[in-house]
Amino acid sequence: MAQLRTWGILLAVLVAAAVAVPPATAAVASIDLGSEWLKVAAVHLAPGRVPIAVAINEMSKRKSPALAALADGNRLAGEEAAGITARHPSKVFARARDLLAKPFSYVQSFAESHFLPYDLVPDARGAAAVRGDDGQVYSVEEIVAMVLHYAAGLADAHVGAPVRDAVVTVPPYFGQAERRALTQAAQLAGINVLALINEHAGAALQYGIDKDFSNASRHVIFYDMGAGSTYAALVYYSSYNAKEYGKTVSVNQFQVKDVRWNSKLGGVEMEMRLVNYFADQFNKQLGNGVDIRQSPKAMAKLKKQVKRTKEILSANTAAPISVESLYNDVDFSTITREKFEELCEDLWEQALTPVKEVLAHSDMKIDDIYAVELIGGATRVPKLQAKLQEFLGRRELDKHLDADEAIVLGASLHAANLSDGIKLNRKLGMIDGSTYAFMLEIDGPDYVRDESIDQILVPRMKKMPIKMFRSIRHTKDFDVSLNYNKAYELPPGIPSHKFAEYSISGLTDATEKYLSRNLSAPIKANIHFSLSRSGIVSLDRAEAVTEITEWVDVPKKILTLESNNTNQNSSSEAGAANGTPDSKDNLNSDSDANSSAPIDESNAQETITEKVLKKRTFRVPLKVVEKTTGAGTILSKELYSEAKNRLEALDKKDAERRKTAELKNNLESYIYSMKEKLEESTDILTVSTKQERQSFAEKLNEVQDWLYMDGEDAQANEFKERLDQLKAIGDPILFRLSELKARPAACENARLYLSELQKIVKNWETNKPWLPKKRVDEVVSEAEKVKGWLEEKEALQKSTPAHSQPAFTSEEVVDKILDLQDKVASINRIPKPKPKIEKKSAKEEEPANKEKTASSESASSETESTGTSQESKATEGDQSASPENSDSEPQSHDEL
Repeated sequence: MAQLRTWGILLAVLVAAAVAVPPATAAVASIDLGSEWLKVAAVHLAPGRVPIAVAINEMSKRKSPALAALADGNRLAGEEAAGITARHPSKVFARARDLLAKPFSYVQSFAESHFLPYDLVPDARGAAAVRGDDGQVYSVEEIVAMVLHYAAGLADAHVGAPVRDAVVTVPPYFGQAERRALTQAAQLAGINVLALINEHAGAALQYGIDKDFSNASRHVIFYDMGAGSTYAALVYYSSYNAKEYGKTVSVNQFQVKDVRWNSKLGGVEMEMRLVNYFADQFNKQLGNGVDIRQSPKAMAKLKKQVKRTKEILSANTAAPISVESLYNDVDFSTITREKFEELCEDLWEQALTPVKEVLAHSDMKIDDIYAVELIGGATRVPKLQAKLQEFLGRRELDKHLDADEAIVLGASLHAANLSDGIKLNRKLGMIDGSTYAFMLEIDGPDYVRDESIDQILVPRMKKMPIKMFRSIRHTKDFDVSLNYNKAYELPPGIPSHKFAEYSISGLTDATEKYLSRNLSAPIKANIHFSLSRSGIVSLDRAEAVTEITEWVDVPKKILTLESNNTNQNSSSEAGAANGTPDSKDNLNSDSDANSSAPIDESNAQETITEKVLKKRTFRVPLKVVEKTTGAGTILSKELYSEAKNRLEALDKKDAERRKTAELKNNLESYIYSMKEKLEESTDILTVSTKQERQSFAEKLNEVQDWLYMDGEDAQANEFKERLDQLKAIGDPILFRLSELKARPAACENARLYLSELQKIVKNWETNKPWLPKKRVDEVVSEAEKVKGWLEEKEALQKSTPAHSQPAFTSEEVVDKILDLQDKVASINRIPKPKPKIEKKSAKEEEPANKEKTASSESASSETESTGTSQESKATEGDQSASPENSDSEPQSHDEL
């Protein structure tokens, strides 16, 4: 328990009322990046807003497709990319997260089995890359960066300001290469990754943040079946007592005990059973040896419909499967839930394996489990729930968490905890561990392997973060490699146990430098490692350490002092300690006298040196160079820079595309709006001539024809130019139309205020006589001028045709009334003057001054008397005081 308390990372529910930074900066995000879907939550502390909320996309949905597309030179993501999947399946990239850091052969096989018709090419690392329709090759990191860029945009839109700090979720089976690649992809997207968090830890946070475990601890299993994988995580919840502001408080905490998974079993695997079943049925129906699996568009349509069908079967016993014009205008009918369960028969037992394994490896029984919480979209399948109920022996499964949003909301709590600008409350300790065990291997010239050194560097489920080091005794440069423990399975698609390799140099030179000296111990190398909170292991630094034994000259003091000098020094020290300031002065003067006198060598200190054998430790930094190769390596500096430039160019192109689309929509909206007014508004007949309306209608039709023909591929400036042309004709008509009602209303309001102003002036004369008459007269005069101007303009407007330029506008009326109101307000603010205090004449002040002077002199004489009596008492000692003094002293003392 003591370790749990030490390891706990304090997390909390946000308190929006207390923030020490501006709301614009107090914002972080969490991104739950799944195989097929992504969710974004934003932590934004602003008045009137929910501190933690799931960000919605452009379609007002709370989850978005994890897709990126490169079509016709444009980059699309999310819902836009999903919209063109059926038409351009080879240009829309799905499952990009699952392809990170994988060898080309694995990615190629994966794409074929899932009917993903990508144009794949191997890159320089041996990893897969995709070729866009423009011929440009993009790494998988760039594709993932496009998806994450879209996710960051959702957070920006929710907060209303750029949000760059985020926590990103990862599945527990993600290895070192995948975690590094995902971090680099986020950096390409302009996201500062505060940490990667395992999905089960995010769900555990969301589950425990509002519960109290002070009365009883509990074990909870989180069972998550998503689109591409399934896992079961065992989490232990408890509490401990801690001191806070002098009080003992109970703090909740949780520790992830174990997690087991199946990285291939998920909702997509069920869908692929249906896809292959329907493909076979369709091929039989079509005949002639046709296989629709060879048609990317047909398979894209079929997969899209199968996903809908699977969702319908979760709530119904039968579902239609209608794919319009699947292939050569042929489509087909329905499927029952019973047939679906039959097709997936072998999957139901596989789905129980993670739960069985996590119980077996933790030496726990089903009865020891407090709850089994279901998360993930695929857990909604009825057959799966029935199998879990049967295995667990429970009538009801626990569904206290939102299956889709639990992870992203829990990750947002972690993001808030890691942020610098957010105040937290409701502490919850989080202890997550490494889902893989890592081995350390050392090799080099003349290096003899030591079983006590080449061992497990990080045991499985070791808490994160942590720092560690290993020492070896060696005299030459050497290599270090980090490997997965062979006792456990590798991350999916990873071909080798070795995931990192380093070259350490400088040890040979350090050995030669210190070898000629007396070494008290052999030279050793200390290698420092760290396991970050993101679950990434790295070799941070290395150093050579040696101890040298050598004779060193050390000063030695010999004191030859006479006994009388000793006594003098003792008395001097006593005087210095107990003496008064006067005695200190005497000491100083003695010291000065002695300093000027000649020194007796026999009484002085003699300093000589002696040889002493001493040990000295030397530390020499060693050079560490990573030389990892293969598909699992991150992008080099050159490749990263090139990728960053490509993505920035796409960002600019996206901004231009959005601007063009906005201007196009504005032009289209203006045309429809004006056509509707011309056809339906009767008032527009009053403010425009027949010729004006006819000419304007012809211009609207002309621009509309251009918009839907030649304007499809027009640039932003062309849309703006045509919109300005239409507004040059239509805006004057619209202005006269608005003035038809606004001007009379403004005039009526002005007359009401002028009438009210007369009452205000009368109130001033009655209740505020101190107001300057000149200022009041100015307001009255100004009101008369406004009244006269208004009457004049109204008369002129009556003689002006409604389809002509107005004689005056409502805005002019409002401005004049506002100016008048400002002057009235300035007079109202004049405060009432304070009453004057009359000064006394010189004759009246004379007696008072005399009395004041007399009392002052009396007080002065009493003070002098008191001072004299005290002096006499101090100097005379035991002499008795005179009767006057004895009387005056008590009187003076009483006053004091």
